[in-house]
Amino acid sequence: MAVHKTIEIMAESDKSWSDAAQKVVEEASKTVNGIKSIWVKDQTASVTDGKIDSFRVNCKVTFKVK
Repeated sequence: MAVHKTIEIMAESDKSWSDAAQKVVEEASKTVNGIKSIWVKDQTASVTDGKIDSFRVNCKVTFKVK
């Protein structure tokens, strides 16, 4: 039987929500091995002068525990 753990990580990008999600995976990969999936739980954006200036995601990252 495999054991998996889920952690929650937030990230921000000035490009897109997709880029913010990629940053979550890149950051988590620095200390976590065996990442299997991420779930984008929430997406938000910061707006200045009628334009989006940053994209934020709150993700749950699931990885296999040895």
